[in-house]
Amino acid sequence: MSTWLDALSLIEPLEDADFDADLVAQMQAHAARAQPRPVRFSTPTFKEYDSQEIKGCGKNAFPAFSITGGACALDCDHCRAKILEPMIPATKPEDLDRKVRDLVMLQGLQGFLLSGGSNRRNEIRYDKFYPVIEGLKRDFPEMRIAIHTALTDDAGARRMEAAGVDTAMLDVIGAQETIEQVYHLDRPVADFEKTLEALSATAMEISPHIVIGLHYGRLLGEEHALEMVARYPTKALVLVVVMPFYASPGTFATVPADDVGRLFLRARDVLPDRDLLLGCARPAGMHKRITDAYAVMAGLDGIAFPAEGAVAVADLVGREWDQAHACCSIKLGEGRSLRAGCAA
Repeated sequence: MSTWLDALSLIEPLEDADFDADLVAQMQAHAARAQPRPVRFSTPTFKEYDSQEIKGCGKNAFPAFSITGGACALDCDHCRAKILEPMIPATKPEDLDRKVRDLVMLQGLQGFLLSGGSNRRNEIRYDKFYPVIEGLKRDFPEMRIAIHTALTDDAGARRMEAAGVDTAMLDVIGAQETIEQVYHLDRPVADFEKTLEALSATAMEISPHIVIGLHYGRLLGEEHALEMVARYPTKALVLVVVMPFYASPGTFATVPADDVGRLFLRARDVLPDRDLLLGCARPAGMHKRITDAYAVMAGLDGIAFPAEGAVAVADLVGREWDQAHACCSIKLGEGRSLRAGCAA
């Protein structure tokens, strides 16, 4: 019988890839649980995307806005606020309202991600923007709004819900050393779990994120973070991989793609019935091609901006797939195939 490892070498973008044979065999052994799960390839419009297998969308249908522009008080070692740079700045409520309404009229905006830099307690001050969200949801009830919550409490979670936020996202960190050394933050691991608890008490869809290799490129606390997420009824879990080029040179190692693949399998074991998604952030090049192939073989339910070869791997292992031009945490389990192009 032909093995997945043999077949992978016949996929042109992966012909020079170095896969862990034992890991691929483990994934093939669990094929029965992965094959019934369709995989969604997400191509949100906050960055340009095109591949030989699927195409991006020319419309700005799902952009990301930052309420602080490029500013962040934490200046975490892994990011240094660079993740905010490609977002559309909307530092005043009236700016957000005007820009969203313009994009609805001009480019068919379907929803957006609201984010921003944190203060020194890893909190983002959204309060003055909630009336804008309320107005947008009133005038465009089908609009889908996602928000990066950072740390919050019961009252903060309820304010997000009342404003009309659909999906709440936060990074869950499972190691105190990482919080203190990488985030420069004086908050305990328990505060991340309390935020999960507060958000889960609302009607919002909760999509926590775990950054693999956040502790300077080595695994520390990821399994604890998985266990925390498993205790709450989240809609999904988004896994991303730390990207060393955002950091100061020499401070972060690149997490081996094989280690990432093993964590994918572990996450599928711990959260067998949740949507598991591979988010936007991960190292580029061959590392990304291998990582994305592992994501498909391990049974993850979605991949943002898939690498070349990912669609071929889905076909190889017998998984149906579709495409959505939205953030991977939005429209989970919903919608129709968008292979033909942009959503109307």
